[in-house]
Amino acid sequence: MAASRKSTSSNLEHTAANRGMNRVTDIHSATLSFVYPDEEAARLVADAVVVEQDELDDDRAGATVARTDRTVEVTVDASDLVALRAGINSWVRLVDVAERADGVAKGAGDADR
Repeated sequence: MAASRKSTSSNLEHTAANRGMNRVTDIHSATLSFVYPDEEAARLVADAVVVEQDELDDDRAGATVARTDRTVEVTVDASDLVALRAGINSWVRLVDVAERADGVAKGAGDADR
C-alpha cells in the first residue's frame, strides 16, 4: 500500500505573553499528510503509529497523529530546526514501517521497499 505524500510545510509561529510577560517563543511546525486508497488502510496505519505519539515526545519536540477519512496527518512541533528535522525523519520512518507491515499482512509483497 503506497500513500501519496504531500510536501512537508514548515512555519514559524510567534506566540506572546507567558505568565504576563511579553515573551516571544519560536515554535517550528511541520504537518505530514499521507493519503491512502481507502479508509481501512488509513485506519491501519494511524492505529499503528498513534501508539508512538507520547513515546517520542521530549523537551525539544513532540507530535500528534490524526486521521480523517483516507488521510493520516502527523504534526511535528519543535523548539528548533534540528529537533524538527529529527522528528520529521522519525515519523516518516514510523509511517513507512506501518505501511510495509500492512502490505506484508495483505500479501502485497512490498517488503523490499
